[in-house]
Amino acid sequence: MDKKMDILKEKLKRTGFKITPQRRAIIEVLLENNHYHLSSEEIYDKVRESCPEIGLATVYRTVRILDEVDAISKLNLDDGCIRYELKLDDETGHNHHHLICKKCGKILEVKDDLLDNIEKEIEEEYGFRIKDHDLKFYGYCSECDKTEK
Repeated sequence: MDKKMDILKEKLKRTGFKITPQRRAIIEVLLENNHYHLSSEEIYDKVRESCPEIGLATVYRTVRILDEVDAISKLNLDDGCIRYELKLDDETGHNHHHLICKKCGKILEVKDDLLDNIEKEIEEEYGFRIKDHDLKFYGYCSECDKTEK
């Protein structure tokens, strides 16, 4: 987690932002819960456990800043709120794909970029330089699938 914190510090520093205690607390919550795709309100609830004086507006501002410095990805998983995940490991800038259970809401991540070949074909055929894509699959996780049959 220290290496990831260092990466985030460097991204913020390069763009003129400082790591305040509140920002550090928010980043720690994101690091500890990266696989849960938290909303701003969920980040706020978790960060208040260690930093009770923090305000929701501070969480919103910090999330916006992290987005500006390209340290997080916004995810719209069609559940009525924007969710966030850190993007520190993938230097290509591509999001990974998500599997979303229609019954329990579990979100699974597909680590491989399954669209590399399709992107190359689109770029060659249309002369369109692709920067990113977003792919979501909806269905049933293994636990819920047992009850759906």
